[in-house]
Amino acid sequence: MAEPNNGAPSNPPGGKKELSMELRLLLAFGLMGLVLFATQFLMPKPPAAPKQTPPAPVAQQQEVQPESAAATTPAPKPVPAAGKAIAEAIGVKEETTVIETDVYRIAFTNRGASVHSWILKKYKDAAGKPVELVSSTAAPKVGWPFSYVFPREKAAADLNRQLFVVNQPDPLSIELTYNDGTTSAKKIFRFEARNYRGQFSSEVTSAGKGIDHQLAWRGGFGDRTVHNEAGVQKSVHYDNAKQKLVEEAAGAADKGPLTFSGSFNFAGIEDPYFAAVVLPPQGRSFEFVTWSDAVVPVQGAEEKPHVGVSFGGTSSNEAALFVGPKDTNILRATDPKLETMIDWGWFWFIAKPLFMSLHWLNDNLTNNWGWAIVLATVIINLLMLPLRFSQLRSSQKMAALQPELQAIQARYKGISMKDPRKQKQNEEMMALYQKHGINPMGGCVPLLLQMPFFIAFFKVLSVAIELRGAHWLWIADLSQPETTFIRILPVGMLVTQIFMQKMTPAASPDPSQQRMMMIMMPIMLTVMFYGASSGLVLYWLTGNVVGIVQQYFFNKAAAKPAPVQATTAKKK
Repeated sequence: MAEPNNGAPSNPPGGKKELSMELRLLLAFGLMGLVLFATQFLMPKPPAAPKQTPPAPVAQQQEVQPESAAATTPAPKPVPAAGKAIAEAIGVKEETTVIETDVYRIAFTNRGASVHSWILKKYKDAAGKPVELVSSTAAPKVGWPFSYVFPREKAAADLNRQLFVVNQPDPLSIELTYNDGTTSAKKIFRFEARNYRGQFSSEVTSAGKGIDHQLAWRGGFGDRTVHNEAGVQKSVHYDNAKQKLVEEAAGAADKGPLTFSGSFNFAGIEDPYFAAVVLPPQGRSFEFVTWSDAVVPVQGAEEKPHVGVSFGGTSSNEAALFVGPKDTNILRATDPKLETMIDWGWFWFIAKPLFMSLHWLNDNLTNNWGWAIVLATVIINLLMLPLRFSQLRSSQKMAALQPELQAIQARYKGISMKDPRKQKQNEEMMALYQKHGINPMGGCVPLLLQMPFFIAFFKVLSVAIELRGAHWLWIADLSQPETTFIRILPVGMLVTQIFMQKMTPAASPDPSQQRMMMIMMPIMLTVMFYGASSGLVLYWLTGNVVGIVQQYFFNKAAAKPAPVQATTAKKK
């Protein structure tokens, strides 16, 4: 696979195998050494124009320090035969230009006209600093955001290494221009003061001919707060023809980049909380490529495949930009189709109203997302109270039948599951259930009905950026597991689960099943929840507390008819 500086984004499955990274390193160092040797011994004087070096992978690009760049002053180009002077636009030294809005702080470099930092000022990472979307560990290897990719014909100059001339017409705009007399390139960015929106355009010509190119965002995002960040980052595009959102993980491009062409509403890169997408002009054909980049997430870590993207495909590309949070209101205000990036899961019809309810409770009553989760859980359990009482009555009736069920089991003790008498045992037990009007599965129905709410809570806590960094009492972030040495919420969930099981009448005559329900089930749930988000554990823990209260009052209310049931059992 060619690199983003002059690489072609087409290496479809079944094509030639890419060169290994080790071989690329050797070739790159060899080319760089050859260029340094030729420059030092064969061309000791400053050249009339910057020397064009052979294309080298971005992985091996080395930043030229400002001092050395400043030492080379480009000489004027000779007047061409046509008699018209060519206006050069070549930077003298490497420089950084910062554009700051109410929501952004973006650092542009004139080397390659790329982005070295893109900070979202209103969101914090795990260290409490503003979120940085540019990966400083990935970019030096695979290219900085908005670097060039040439899918077909390459430009004469390696534009990702050249110094552009910077012009700022106003504080929210930047123009970066390069022209060496043969190759001409220009990028323009404009941003809005208060919104997560902008515009960009890019043009490249070489020897008077337009050169098709793409701009890239490789190596994923720089935010490491989200759990398993390499696994949850995806490329995303909305196909207008199919009216469908398409998401691809890095693994989809492990055998070569995936290229899509057509009319897209938007295309870019995302994780559960943030997105960087372009919105091309409607009806215009557009190329979008998904890459798999093996990069280290942090210094000293092992390489992992991170998703990358590139977009454009013509000699003149332009589009709107959205780089920001996947907040429902912000996405809707930018473009309604952007809302499709929020994945509410299978039970979206529960998750979306649940999120809106949590939002309303937080905004109008609790002013805290943790207490909103507690209050919403209480309300959900109250709404399910009739089903809960149905389950409790079923459990009580099952407990009253224990002597007769145990007598049936004693008569068939020791027979195997394949023995025909096992069928007779089951028939006797079902006849007993029917005689007393008991559905043996009735106690499972409320639990099954709770599962969609559990899954919906999980999705809300996984994708709602409003809950990212939301605190509650000692919890710093409800979307993440607790950071304490012993996680209090899962331990509390274990204790309350065991306590509630002890209060609930045993529905099974089998002692081993009773022990499993009493001990093993709470332990299994605790192990499963120990690494879950704090908000999800808080939901389950609150449900346990509400269940204990309900069970207490039910047990008191159900104590009076117990002698009648006992008398009935004795008569049998």
